[in-house]
Amino acid sequence: MGKGPLSGVRVIELAGIGPGPFAAMLLADLGADVVRVDRASAVRGAATGGTDFSNRGKRSIGVDLKSEQGREVVLRLAEKSDVLLEGFRPGVTERLGLGPDDCLARNPRLVYGRMTGWGQEGPLAQTAGHDIGYIAITGALHAIGRAGGPPQVPLNLLGDFAGGSMYLVVGVLAALLEAKTSGRGQVVDTAIVDGAAHLSTFIHGFLAGGLWQDRRGVNFLDTGAPWYDVYETADGKHMAVGAIEPQFYAEFVKRLGIDTEGLPGQQDRAGWPELRERFAAAFKARTRDEWTEVFVPSDACVAPVLSMEEAKEHPFNTARDVFPERAGHRQPAPAPRFSRTGTDTDGLPVLPGGQTRAVLEDLGFDDVDALIAAGAVAQA
Repeated sequence: MGKGPLSGVRVIELAGIGPGPFAAMLLADLGADVVRVDRASAVRGAATGGTDFSNRGKRSIGVDLKSEQGREVVLRLAEKSDVLLEGFRPGVTERLGLGPDDCLARNPRLVYGRMTGWGQEGPLAQTAGHDIGYIAITGALHAIGRAGGPPQVPLNLLGDFAGGSMYLVVGVLAALLEAKTSGRGQVVDTAIVDGAAHLSTFIHGFLAGGLWQDRRGVNFLDTGAPWYDVYETADGKHMAVGAIEPQFYAEFVKRLGIDTEGLPGQQDRAGWPELRERFAAAFKARTRDEWTEVFVPSDACVAPVLSMEEAKEHPFNTARDVFPERAGHRQPAPAPRFSRTGTDTDGLPVLPGGQTRAVLEDLGFDDVDALIAAGAVAQA
């Protein structure tokens, strides 16, 4: 198992849900030593690490954050760490005595990464929210769906994990790099609304240039174009078509077996309904697997729409080991890949409090027994 490019970087994760744990998992996948601080109460009820893969590759300690001794344990951990991640509502860690000022006073080089939906301040900062609301208020959700239909929810990938986790990781890594020069840590304020808006910069450029309509399903990347869409096959499954460039579109039409005599041009919007009708009829003539044999591999930019279980067995994915088996389950492999500092994961979801004693002893705590006896920390 490779150590990864972040080998030697220690991260403290204050346990939360969703994008915060995923960001910490990504850092662990890249080789960081991630210590997850779980609630002591969670340790008492824990029986297994389960299948929450976002908790893989970490170590966990159970801490009573509301006790003075528990708070002091986390501050001592911060002294010995490079990064701290938290995903509570604004002001929660400050009230616990674990806010940025408290932690940076102990370790001026610490990078303090914060994850919220709405940001640390503003009219919505103290309100609850989820992915769907964050992408709704940034305009991203409005843009996803078919003409004449309602917005379509893209799971919680666009907000939580793309707009949230990935931006937290980018911010933390940038701050770590800057700290090597300045010797000073700082706070990384990651709001999912900021990330979701930033992700749409490409589309905003088209909108500003008059190349995009602020409506669903009428543009060339939102199913408005017949050559960027999904089509049902004879067996009720689907093929995905993304033949944008002229040479790829020509290859697509050729392999689909469409007669080009009198066929509307690719960019002839008035002819798009006819193109869509003819493409749909052609795809219905064969099964998904038969069309896969026709199109893959080729430059037609067509791919089978696979279920999540099917994706694990697709020859391309097995050749690249995209879903290796770890801890008895096929899991997405760490990404990206590195030529020299290889990455891997044991795939084991961390058990709350499973490494409390080992972590604290590794970090030089000589009062672990007393801390456990006092209930400040808990060992599973």
